[in-house]
Amino acid sequence: MIPRTKLWLTKDGKTLMGEGKAALLYAIDEEGSLNKACQKVNISYKHAWLMLKSIEKNSGKEIVTSIRGGKDQGTFLTDYAREMLNEYELQKNIISETVDDETFWEGVGLKITARNQMPGEVIDVEEGDVISKVKILIEPVVVTSLVTKEAVDKLEIKMGDEVYAVVKSTEVMIGKK
Repeated sequence: MIPRTKLWLTKDGKTLMGEGKAALLYAIDEEGSLNKACQKVNISYKHAWLMLKSIEKNSGKEIVTSIRGGKDQGTFLTDYAREMLNEYELQKNIISETVDDETFWEGVGLKITARNQMPGEVIDVEEGDVISKVKILIEPVVVTSLVTKEAVDKLEIKMGDEVYAVVKSTEVMIGKK
């Protein structure tokens, strides 16, 4: 068996974007044309237009702008659409680093049971608006923990701190020494 995950960005409980909409936005960005983007991702123009309108409705923000006529004509992403794509990629990478790493537990060399505490050193803290990614060096591997920004602030976690990675079933929590 191979684990798989799916990622959607949401706002106020409404879906903004998943893999298909992200692919459309990337194609628009690369092609500068909704028509060419549709051909690239193999969907109809109407379906693409409905996808864009769905994102705009659920986000309350404009996703694309169109310029008609002249040498600068085309369809282009707004800054908000680019922010969404950046957030989508960030979250996709986090999931990949934490779920898809088949060698992680082999490297740790432990039989994992609830409430394992492994001492380590914080080697990186990537603070997001809500979720932060904390990387902890536990020789010979690096553990990545996803924790709230609030927890990072409350524990005052920073690079060089000595912490415990607390592994509990599906989570890696952090406790400061």
